[in-house]
Amino acid sequence: MSGQPFDVKHKSRTLYEGRDRAAARSYLKGMGYTDEDLAKPIIGIANTWTETMPCNLNLRRLAGYVKQGIRAAGGTPMEFNTIAISDGITMGTEGMKSSLVSREIIADSIELVGRGHMFDAVVALAACDKTMPGAAMGIIRLDVPSMVVYGGTILPGQFRGKDVTVVDIFEMIGAVAAGRATDADLNELEAVACPGAGACGGQYTANTMATVFEVMGLSPLGTASVPAVDPRKDKVGERVGHLIMDMLREGIRPSDILTRASFENGIAAAAATGGSTNVVLHLLALAREAGVPLNIDDFDRVSKRTPLIADLKPGGRYTAADIDRVGGIQVVAERLVAGGLVDGSQRTVTGRTLAEESAGAEAIPNQDVIAPVSDPLKETGGLVILKGNIAPEGCVVKVAGHERAYHSGPARCFDREEDAMAAVTGGLIKPGDTMVIRYEGPKGGPGMREMLGVTSAVVGAGLGETVALLTDGRFSGATRGLMIGHVAPEAALGGIIAAIRDGDTIEIDTDNRGLNVKVSDDELAARLAGWTPPSPKYTSGVFAKYVALVSSASEGAVTRPPQPV
Repeated sequence: MSGQPFDVKHKSRTLYEGRDRAAARSYLKGMGYTDEDLAKPIIGIANTWTETMPCNLNLRRLAGYVKQGIRAAGGTPMEFNTIAISDGITMGTEGMKSSLVSREIIADSIELVGRGHMFDAVVALAACDKTMPGAAMGIIRLDVPSMVVYGGTILPGQFRGKDVTVVDIFEMIGAVAAGRATDADLNELEAVACPGAGACGGQYTANTMATVFEVMGLSPLGTASVPAVDPRKDKVGERVGHLIMDMLREGIRPSDILTRASFENGIAAAAATGGSTNVVLHLLALAREAGVPLNIDDFDRVSKRTPLIADLKPGGRYTAADIDRVGGIQVVAERLVAGGLVDGSQRTVTGRTLAEESAGAEAIPNQDVIAPVSDPLKETGGLVILKGNIAPEGCVVKVAGHERAYHSGPARCFDREEDAMAAVTGGLIKPGDTMVIRYEGPKGGPGMREMLGVTSAVVGAGLGETVALLTDGRFSGATRGLMIGHVAPEAALGGIIAAIRDGDTIEIDTDNRGLNVKVSDDELAARLAGWTPPSPKYTSGVFAKYVALVSSASEGAVTRPPQPV
């Protein structure tokens, strides 16, 4: 930035000032805006509120408090909405194919409304899995003073004296199918697992991205870990309203915050907290939007040097609300900064550095949710990138828990998720098997469905310690076990995963970062020579557009215009 004062009406001035803009002002005056309102900076509030899921249900209320803060600090807020798709509700159905696609549409919507209505700054309110990266992608494109604000985690449910989350339901489905629990047990759990508003309650994708954005500097430190229904969330909203006006006056844009170092800080935050494998997909997408060099191998490198310090579900014992109870994400940030595991000099939305923002953060005494860096839960982080003849572009596995490091077993191949789920619940998967679910990648799905239903059913059936699974689709942040996603190239593009046959031996070696099928190169080439691409599942509408534009999972599955030949 230059030394000149930042023009706080750098965008909206064009839309609302001068005689020629009288018609534009007239529309807004009919809505109740005054000349005084329109003379102030116009702040867009990009809201992903919906009543189709609990995750984003509180965002209308939160927006009201953000508006209060903006007005008190000298701005005029204008709220607009975009879409949201629930991963958990659509899981295991054709509807789930819309989830990752929605990330692009959320980003497109925020960009379009921001460009059209020329907001001087933007606060993006998000919660469910794809609304978080979608909101970030949108504000990166606009590059006006902006921040992402997380709606907050759901509180844990209570089931027979213990904390539970929605993942316990998915796992009990498998347990019922295996005769290890009853339908009555499942019905009882179903009624209590999701007790109110908020995003899924472990260090699953939404809470992972919230953690990552605070440590990257895209969200104000100390705002995300407050649960959705906690009365303190209202104060978070007001604080954010004041902060965005400060950010605007200082002229701080996402491009001032997002650097190679800030992305590595985000990766470290995910690794240190046992975060979702989806962070790989989403940070690669954000890096492409920001023009920051980042590749899939960087996640393995940073994770390898970062200890696991948060004991969070699905690999650990505690829920996301427990992070707030013991001191918040700022405690994680402070320990990573103090341990030299992140670059504390990186700027945040407040204009202060990460080290300055996290200084003084302390966990409550005698807690065991966040471990000290000097005595971590595990010496390395949870994100591991594997390569081999099945995945020359790479794939992702999370080893935040106590997953075995090696597996070798016969392939059981399925060309869609539903068939794999039927095999698990029908008792057809045996100990030692390696499940292969293909044609579920970005193009092949289309939309790269999550496989939480299948992976949880495997665990619930008591096979989590003996069965492995790999897919060109992806997993929920709630997935646990030796489950490998994002295999690239995907089957629909003729990747080796398309050539695997039932009975082939699959070798998974996480210590040596290997994923291979024990079949000769000549035999694999011969199989692929006889392979024909599947017919498109959709030939019109949003899915067809997505298939035409989407890149490999190893590039973040971003949509981009066709490149010149």
